Amino acid sequence: MSFLEKCSQFRLGGKTVAEWSQFSCGDNDLDNFFLNDAANYERQLLGKTYCFALNEASSAIVCAFTLSASSVDVRNIPRSRRDKVTKNIPHEKSLSSYPAVLIGRLGVSSAYRKLGIGSELIEYIKHMSIDPDNLYSCRYLTVDAYNSGQTLKFYETNGFKLLFSSEQQEREYIGLSPERELKTRLMYFDLITV
Repeated sequence: MSFLEKCSQFRLGGKTVAEWSQFSCGDNDLDNFFLNDAANYERQLLGKTYCFALNEASSAIVCAFTLSASSVDVRNIPRSRRDKVTKNIPHEKSLSSYPAVLIGRLGVSSAYRKLGIGSELIEYIKHMSIDPDNLYSCRYLTVDAYNSGQTLKFYETNGFKLLFSSEQQEREYIGLSPERELKTRLMYFDLITV
């Protein structure tokens, strides 16, 4: 039995805001978003935040994530990368950008670390994104992953690939000067492989 099968999923809403105070994933930026910004983010139609709470203790939030509409724009990426991103798409269907779902935030409670929940949650999001009953279709999952070895390795282990082969290419793409720190890396996952 997977860990998330012991949980119930719910969307952030007014009645659950009080429960969030018990959730911490150990990252101040993520914690601040989930505790203070997620509800307004949803009101502004920028993304929806979901969480899983243990069935036996509904106030024990195990993990949370935010999803938004996005796209993978291939017009301005180097041709070699564009070919890798679109290699499984028939040539007659080539577009300048492809529909995607952005994992805007993803956090696992510090109390439930090292149980494989993050990877299980990624698998859940992959399958949720290709559900035949969705009102939309998307080809990719995307994430602006923290530019740290541990975070990048987590996403790579879960099948994500860097959109750019170098930080220099990515800086140029987003218009960041060479001396500025690249805090996140753009990554994608092709949902056709699920």
